[in-house]
Amino acid sequence: MMTVLSQVKSNLKVEEAIYDELLPAGEGWMYDLKPGQVFRIVDIEGNQAADTLFFDTNNLEDHYSAIATISAQKNVYLSTGSILRAESGKELLKIEADTVGRHDTLGGACSAQSNTVRYAHDRVTMHNCRDTFMKQLAQYGKNYTKRDLAPNINFFMNVPLSSEGGLEFADGISGPGHYVEMRALCETTVLISNCPQLNNPCSGFNPTALRLLIWEK
Repeated sequence: MMTVLSQVKSNLKVEEAIYDELLPAGEGWMYDLKPGQVFRIVDIEGNQAADTLFFDTNNLEDHYSAIATISAQKNVYLSTGSILRAESGKELLKIEADTVGRHDTLGGACSAQSNTVRYAHDRVTMHNCRDTFMKQLAQYGKNYTKRDLAPNINFFMNVPLSSEGGLEFADGISGPGHYVEMRALCETTVLISNCPQLNNPCSGFNPTALRLLIWEK
């Protein structure tokens, strides 16, 4: 499976975006994208992890599938050209620009339980992405439940895969102002937890804000 970086810049202008918001570290965000809209996540200060899930807006049970996406592209990493697929195989979005070159879709989201296993039992009360996901789902009002959570994408996160099939949470390869940009191929709901993780080097032990932009097709 390839590990080559694929860095491509966007031609879109920030001043022409119809949506431009900052998402503080530790906060969550949900939004319904229309077909053809382009969505960009900006790593403002560098090495921040954007834990992200996608859903078919008209079929909530058909959420992003790491397995379907990896199998179709024959690559465990996401970058320019990657098509993000749902459980059914439906194409949800396509990454059209990426200045980082590689994103993780295997490491999953931090949780109270994983924090205790990876770090220490006293970390069980720390803020985590799974709880942020749950809060957003509860507030969104479309009958989402914890059953709708699935293995997520970690944009900007560096999780190398060893030749033995193991995962390592390593220093980030993103930098200030780097971004990933994707086009919605159907009505797609985005769920983001801007990771509050203080225990691993992926965010330099310093979680920071993300910038979220949307353009019309």
